[in-house]
Amino acid sequence: MTAPRAYECAKRLFDVVVAAVCLVLATPVMLAIAVAILVTMGRPVLFRQPRPGRHARLFDLVKFRSMTVPGSADGPATDAARLTPLGAWLRATSLDELPGLWNVLRGDMSLVGPRPLLPSYLDRYTPEQFRRHEVRPGVTGLQQVNGRNALTWERRFAYDVWYVDNRGFLLDLRILARTVVVVLRREGITAPGSVTAHEFHGSRVPVGAGIGAERSEVTA
Repeated sequence: MTAPRAYECAKRLFDVVVAAVCLVLATPVMLAIAVAILVTMGRPVLFRQPRPGRHARLFDLVKFRSMTVPGSADGPATDAARLTPLGAWLRATSLDELPGLWNVLRGDMSLVGPRPLLPSYLDRYTPEQFRRHEVRPGVTGLQQVNGRNALTWERRFAYDVWYVDNRGFLLDLRILARTVVVVLRREGITAPGSVTAHEFHGSRVPVGAGIGAERSEVTA
């Protein structure tokens, strides 16, 4: 599906306006978080990592740091051991994502779209799963409001591809509204048995399996 140009323009304008307003309003909160990270974890305050964007072009994703630095004296190798109490709280409240609004302003990301994942996953996708890169990645998305990290990778990618094929301004607004509810309920923050998400090693199940009958609450 090729989205109408009017939608793409309106979506970009909406992204810029909302991201700019949110950054201004969230400045006191972000400053407080930055100070808390400096006091409890030291530098750096921000976590930066290359992620594939639209057409799989790499950009630097920015988030608040939630873990100790690997290899430091107090930084064990596993994610579970490195995740600090402050970091766990930031993830649970999704406040670690606030700096990502800068990525939205830059045009690296959109407010709504498939989440940007690791570059190492690029050669593990099926051709259909790779279609998630036809649009800008999002701060939130269809799979975030339908289970987030609690979903299997196959189901997460099924939601991503469904979004690519059915995206529209009304759907974006519904996803944003549903995101508020999911964040307040702290749903799907981690995968079962993990403090974050399990690594994606490749799919054995067709990407669209089982998605048609239960698309999501926001598409109903």
